[in-house]
Amino acid sequence: MIIAKNVTKYFGGFQALKDVSFEINKGEIVGFLGQNGAGKTTIMRILTSYLPATSGRVIIAGQEVSKNSLAIRKKIGYLPETPPLYSNMTVKDYLKFAAQLKDIPAKQQPIQIDKALMECNLKSVQYKIIGTLSKGYKQRVGIAQAIINDPEILILDEPTIGLDPVQIIQVRNLIKSLEYKRTVILSTHILSEIQQISKRVIIIKSGEIIVDETLENLLREFELNLEDIFLRLHSAGENQ
Repeated sequence: MIIAKNVTKYFGGFQALKDVSFEINKGEIVGFLGQNGAGKTTIMRILTSYLPATSGRVIIAGQEVSKNSLAIRKKIGYLPETPPLYSNMTVKDYLKFAAQLKDIPAKQQPIQIDKALMECNLKSVQYKIIGTLSKGYKQRVGIAQAIINDPEILILDEPTIGLDPVQIIQVRNLIKSLEYKRTVILSTHILSEIQQISKRVIIIKSGEIIVDETLENLLREFELNLEDIFLRLHSAGENQ
């Protein structure tokens, strides 16, 4: 479904990604874990074709991103760290706008909008102005726009950042409900996000992947909880 081969990215003289390679199968929920600045958002933007790689290849559903970016964008739903919301629109009007942007046929738009409202538990606020909603509901609206076109792949960058504990649980449950329906990549630096949602963990440090393993195998190998594993791996070599 998703193949990254030796992906490298430079910003001027700074190397943000260093020969990053991985494969993600259909229906997986994969957690990208790393500190701020580790390269998580950069790889997300390359996968979604919003940012070109300096070198390397990304293949999604058999198509190379650098050569078929428009076709691939139709297969991907993307929630950036700051959702692209219009605060003066109602939830339903915004989703209609998102459906039009994603070239959903006019006759299909009401069906897709209703489906997204249902999946994201937004029916009760569909006629409310987005600017009046809580942060948790705004995140749900962001996820709704990402799935409005029934994408095969869903990429979420820090989907629970800034939420209170109840809102975090609600958004986690929403993401978990998408398992097997879509391939989901969840980028976060919050350890509990990975443990609660993902079955596979990719840990990135200073632009390099240092772990790519199922959560079950990782916990068994280290005989530690995920927080302690992350701290051990992150500090490795720093005290030498």
